[in-house]
Amino acid sequence: MDPFVDRRESAPGAPAGADVTMSWLRGVLQKTRETFSRRRVDEELDEEIQFHLEREVERLIAKGMDSEAARSLANRTFGGVGRVKERAREEYGFRLLDQAVRDVRHAARGLRRSPSFAIAAVLTLGLGIGATTAIYSIVDAVVLEPLPYPESDRLVRIFQQNSPTNRWSISVADFQAVEAQQKVFESVAALRGGTATLTGSGRPERISALFATSEWFRTIGVEPTEGRGFLPGEDRPGAERVVVLSDAFRERAFGPGAAVLGQTITLDGHPHVIVGVLPPGRGSLAGYPADVWPILQLHPPTRRGPFFLRGFGRLLPEASFEDARTDLDAVSERIFPIWAAGFSDENARLTPVLLRDVIVGDVGGALFLLLGAVAGVLLIGIANVANLLLARAGGRTREMALRASLGATRTRLVRQLLAENLLLAALGGAAGVAIAFIGLETLVATSPGLPRLEEVSLDPGVLGFAAAVTLTTGLLFGLAPLLHGVSRDVAVGLRAAGRTATAGVRWRRVRSALVTAEFALALPLLIGASLLLGSFLRLRHVDPGYDPHDLISAQLSLPASDYAGAVETMRFWNEALRRIEAIPGVASAGISTALPPDNSGDTNNFDLLDKPVASGASQHVVPWSWISPGYLRTLQVPLLEGRLLDERDRGTPAVVVVSRSWADRYYPDEEVLGKQLYAGGDTGTPMTVIGVVGDVKLTGLSSSDDPAVYEPFAQAGFRTVNLLVRARGSASGILRQVGAGIESLDAELPLANVETMTERLSTAVSGPRYWTTLLGVFAGVGLLLAAIGIYGVLSYHVTRQTRDIGIRITLGADPAAVRRLVLRQGMSRAALGIGIGLVGSLLLTRLLENLLFGVSPTDPLTFATVTLVLTAVALGSCFVPARRATRVDPIRTLNAE
Repeated sequence: MDPFVDRRESAPGAPAGADVTMSWLRGVLQKTRETFSRRRVDEELDEEIQFHLEREVERLIAKGMDSEAARSLANRTFGGVGRVKERAREEYGFRLLDQAVRDVRHAARGLRRSPSFAIAAVLTLGLGIGATTAIYSIVDAVVLEPLPYPESDRLVRIFQQNSPTNRWSISVADFQAVEAQQKVFESVAALRGGTATLTGSGRPERISALFATSEWFRTIGVEPTEGRGFLPGEDRPGAERVVVLSDAFRERAFGPGAAVLGQTITLDGHPHVIVGVLPPGRGSLAGYPADVWPILQLHPPTRRGPFFLRGFGRLLPEASFEDARTDLDAVSERIFPIWAAGFSDENARLTPVLLRDVIVGDVGGALFLLLGAVAGVLLIGIANVANLLLARAGGRTREMALRASLGATRTRLVRQLLAENLLLAALGGAAGVAIAFIGLETLVATSPGLPRLEEVSLDPGVLGFAAAVTLTTGLLFGLAPLLHGVSRDVAVGLRAAGRTATAGVRWRRVRSALVTAEFALALPLLIGASLLLGSFLRLRHVDPGYDPHDLISAQLSLPASDYAGAVETMRFWNEALRRIEAIPGVASAGISTALPPDNSGDTNNFDLLDKPVASGASQHVVPWSWISPGYLRTLQVPLLEGRLLDERDRGTPAVVVVSRSWADRYYPDEEVLGKQLYAGGDTGTPMTVIGVVGDVKLTGLSSSDDPAVYEPFAQAGFRTVNLLVRARGSASGILRQVGAGIESLDAELPLANVETMTERLSTAVSGPRYWTTLLGVFAGVGLLLAAIGIYGVLSYHVTRQTRDIGIRITLGADPAAVRRLVLRQGMSRAALGIGIGLVGSLLLTRLLENLLFGVSPTDPLTFATVTLVLTAVALGSCFVPARRATRVDPIRTLNAE
């Protein structure tokens, strides 16, 4: 009887219920221990075999046999220690798992024997997997994941829209009409942004604030974790002013976990009672970050404009998006006649847009393009690793044939090679996750304001994606080497003489196809990066319409509690400008509601006195800035016709200055000075054009030259303005004196958003710079991998063809002819890849059109330049192996044969 049968069988009378479960669990644990503790189990097995042999010897001696004969008979009866051990091992552990563990250990030993190959493959895969995982994590958080609010698909933003491409915020009249008349929303709310002056607790501070109506927190679906949100009626004029704090602001201003409910803070001169604190991490709602959320109290409107509110709504569960569109259109129809005397744009309609689409905007397209780019880099890396493995498989042909001749089945060989490929992929995946972790922090830190970045992380879903990419990668790059390693005839493999053995034609073609694919993938990456670089350089050299040097900007806001009327407001601004301009080193100063290059201030509708629009038609709408007399002079905007605004222009008569584009659009080939217009629906007093100035980029450097109108600040008297100061030397040296001048007038007015105009221009191109840098890095990696790929293939080809090359040279072949032969072999593969890549580029670069400025997505110069560069790189990569081929010593080669 086999001495191990009783040891493995269960006792008679199998246990029931919980005993069966415990017995099964003990068996599983025992098998797991046996699988992963092989050395210890083998030692125990040796001890047990020795025990049974000694018992058998003792039994035979007891029957009268001498010890030598007893031991010999016991060994013969036992049947061979090696055979018993092998049968026992088959019974131990989980057989498949045990075999897998042994395969992985064997694969690890093989990689340790080839450290250069392993490091190169792991780094190549790590770069590709890491970049793909990092970009996917951003795509997932920004585009794919739903907004972090309950039933976020029911949240919409409400806009005023007069054409498919022209949307703006809504007015108090619009919001109150929607609030009173809508039938499809569970709740609606409005916001007004975005800063407030905090006083009463030390030095005045300008903090981010979003004033919200009473239904805001209910609409967005986020309630304070401490205290409460707003109550109905608190947004009506005369009610007590209340405020909800973000947890980050509470921690910064009062201390972590401080009890703040019921305390009062002063915002813009008005006391606000703290009624709630939002949950940690909720410092941004609906894409708008804020320190505090004060109540917004709206007074009944006197006209349809101005349009400054951000409207939001939460749809009823049974209502659809189309229901909201129909309902808001009906509201528009009802309120238009009420305000038609001052707002005659009958085409303007209230319209809903899904909040997710508003927050993400057009960033999704750019992110998916970037994800496609890194996927291209990953595919190039896979092709490179596949080529490395094919070269390695070619060198292992004799090894595989010997294994097969010794009895290894094809299944066993496949399993071994698959284990090596998956281990390599797993190591590359681990390196990729580490690279993704580091790279993601860099991507987020340098991002030019991508939405939802606070939600980006390597969460379990992203790690699952990385695992799937790793597994797929391992199967892809290992497929060809796997087939190569097990498809060789045993006799052919045994006859192969290692270094002089040549790969089959089929596998040479596979390696050539992989190199062709690398170049086909690299070319679109390089062309895309070059197009973005050309676009970025053109954007950097755009004339903003003003001189940004030695110019600083800041924002100032007067509290309504202290500056309620236009007279007090204008008195303060006039005195502030006088004191600032008196500072030594200040050349000029001015204030405006707009701040180039990407803040147009407000837009305003107008109608021309001598060219009125048809009844009910849309009025003209352009960027409209209210400026002090010194503003255009401070910016150094050139005067083209007429005169600039000065101290005489205080409302009577009403005058404006227009930009050159405005004059060219509305009065082409006509004299524009003296023309008159009605603004903002006011048909009482027309405004007269007194000057024409150069165009200024007010809506972004990439925008066309928008027509603009400049109205004297004294005709409006806003409390929040942008301050511009031009220095005669270094702008940073006068900043403290400017702040002191403001404080001498009102000690509770801080300067906010202080920056030089050069910094603003740099920020304006941060988005294009970000996309260009990222795609450029990925394109560079792709180019490097493609160059390495063709170099490796040709180097391997020269090494494997040493005998043939030696014979050619012995028979009188010219070394230059041999060099040309090798170059032709390499360049033919590169040329085919470049040709395929050109066709793909013509199709794919059109997806970049929205990201380009001043460059066509099929720009011939870019295509030609990149093609020549890639061809030169391919030629350089081919030259070294070609030169090595001509240095083959034919005598040594033939002697070796």
